[in-house]
Amino acid sequence: MCFSATASFVAGTALSGIGVATVRNSRDRSELPLAMIPLLFGVQQLIEGVVWLTFQHDAPTLKQVSTYSYSVFSHVLWPMYIPFAMRSLEFVPWRKHTLLIFQTIGIIVGMYLLFFIVTRPVVAEIDGMHIVRHLVYDSPHFYIIPVMVLYVAATCVSCFFSSHPFVRLFGVLAFLSFVGTYLFYVRALVSVWCFFAAVLSLIIYLHLHYRDLGGFPAHGGAHGIRSRST
Repeated sequence: MCFSATASFVAGTALSGIGVATVRNSRDRSELPLAMIPLLFGVQQLIEGVVWLTFQHDAPTLKQVSTYSYSVFSHVLWPMYIPFAMRSLEFVPWRKHTLLIFQTIGIIVGMYLLFFIVTRPVVAEIDGMHIVRHLVYDSPHFYIIPVMVLYVAATCVSCFFSSHPFVRLFGVLAFLSFVGTYLFYVRALVSVWCFFAAVLSLIIYLHLHYRDLGGFPAHGGAHGIRSRST
């Protein structure tokens, strides 16, 4: 989390626990990539907790490793993984084809950002310009407008094409949180937005939970059969 080590570890532990429960709620392999998202966000928040600790203790090697590990999550994993998870869940042909486009976009932007992570240093620092402190990841290549547009398309807009209401809700709220974070915390955009997205990933648990209660039948059920032609 972007505010303190304690907050990051608490958020990471909570998300990891909920992530395990979400994975257990998945019924088949098509749901597993989506179910893994809260757990992955939990791991990411735990890594950021370690980044915070490196400011309190002299551990330059650990700081570098944890900063780069967090950056791989935030810059590379999510634009590639989110469209993949959406597509794995989808059974409607035109939606699945559309999501392949977003998956391709995600791979391109993820590999582009990975190149700069590997070739240029990524530095984490504390932003002292706010009463509430934030972690800032110095990665200017991320703030290029076309890159940001493609990143948001892969991580947020791709969710708009899901057949599942809760998944679409996750995409809409993730997009709105990006806009709000960009307007108010632009220097700490990576850290703050990832925190909001991590919290919003709890919607994925709700999707699988209410599906089990009958709101979202399994793909093999009557709803699943009808949705293939939607």
